[in-house]
Amino acid sequence: MNSPTAWQRPNAALYTDHYELTMLQAALHAGTAERRSVFEAFARKLPDGRRYGIVAGTGRLLEALQDFRFEEPQLNFLASTGVVDERTIAWLADFRFSGTITGYAEGDVYFPGSPILQVEASFGEACILETLILSTLNHDSAIASAASRMTSAAGGRPCIEMGSRRTHEEAAVAAARAAVISGFDSTSNLEAGLRYGIKTVGTAAHSFTLLHDSEVQAFEAQTASLGLNTSLLVDTYDVEQGVRNAVAVAGHKLGGVRLDSGDLVAQAQWVRELLDELGNTSTRIMVTSDLDEYAIAALGSAPVDAYGVGTSLVTGSGAPTAGLVYKLVSREGTDGNFVSVAKAAKNKASLGGHKYALRRLNERGRAIAEVVGVGSRPENDGNDRELLETFVSDGVLKDGWTGADAVARARARHDASLLELPAAAYRLQRGEPVIPTEFEEEIR
Repeated sequence: MNSPTAWQRPNAALYTDHYELTMLQAALHAGTAERRSVFEAFARKLPDGRRYGIVAGTGRLLEALQDFRFEEPQLNFLASTGVVDERTIAWLADFRFSGTITGYAEGDVYFPGSPILQVEASFGEACILETLILSTLNHDSAIASAASRMTSAAGGRPCIEMGSRRTHEEAAVAAARAAVISGFDSTSNLEAGLRYGIKTVGTAAHSFTLLHDSEVQAFEAQTASLGLNTSLLVDTYDVEQGVRNAVAVAGHKLGGVRLDSGDLVAQAQWVRELLDELGNTSTRIMVTSDLDEYAIAALGSAPVDAYGVGTSLVTGSGAPTAGLVYKLVSREGTDGNFVSVAKAAKNKASLGGHKYALRRLNERGRAIAEVVGVGSRPENDGNDRELLETFVSDGVLKDGWTGADAVARARARHDASLLELPAAAYRLQRGEPVIPTEFEEEIR
């Protein structure tokens, strides 16, 4: 990865919902805002038919938390609009997160009930982070989960993220980051390259060919500027003639051709044959055009060297949110001891208590269960993997969980986590989570 340059993060304090601050105000008046509390982010279920999810967004969240400050513009807005009273504004003016945040490492696999992120702090501190936590993790985990299915379907062939024009400009940067965590080779998004050191790629669009008086002139201009190893887009007019023109211009050193329309499976077959006949046996074929994991899998037998994926990736391939929720699971009682609390509403129940998690592995190192201890750590039988990492301790951010290093670390975690899963995890057919989640409640 490239070395990133520092960029100015926006103040994240008002990336929140109105009711979080009114809850804070009420808790301050009731004298309960400083009660120690444990909040947990988790998914009640995976998107319909999915077999696993991928955690992403933790690094972005921790970066945003560093700038989560209520400064003069934010405080003036809250005062002028009457969102909260003066006492609450004074509390917010002094806000600095002083709690502890633990959770699954970015890039790790998760399942229903997995305690993906835990925040232990005063109620006031943990409460006002709810929307920031959920908006970040829900978006990035949805993208990373879709990307993981795509890279698995690609079977080792590189995937390139190129969906920036199909989503919000900031979401595009986050999507590129999440995609690379789940195995994408590179992105077209330059801002993602700047912030996170991700490799960026790109050549030319159809408009570049149409700008010139002929396709040959366009190819000559591109190769003169970018070199013979560039990829030429050959389907602006006639694909066969486009391939012949590309070879005529670049010769055997032509790096690649890109196909962006039509029956990609059949087209890739005969384009490969034509390139070989022309002596361009090392020229690569890249395909784009509204690909998703199913289209990538269908192209598995075709002589394709790389996939460019856009719309489907940045929209989560049918699951644009991971469906994570953020619930209070434990809080300090009047006697100073922690008590478990849980929501009991129908279809939205939560399980109270501080959670601990490990992935149970068999003798071959394959995952057989997600084990979540409630109130105490589940017993490790010797080769099981502990899942919870500490990101922030007493308000201090631990090293290695943000920036470009965090992306590389998360990508390695993703690859290692997938190797633990049973083979059924790689199937694209609808199914249940590939391993069960087992809860072990503390026996008193």
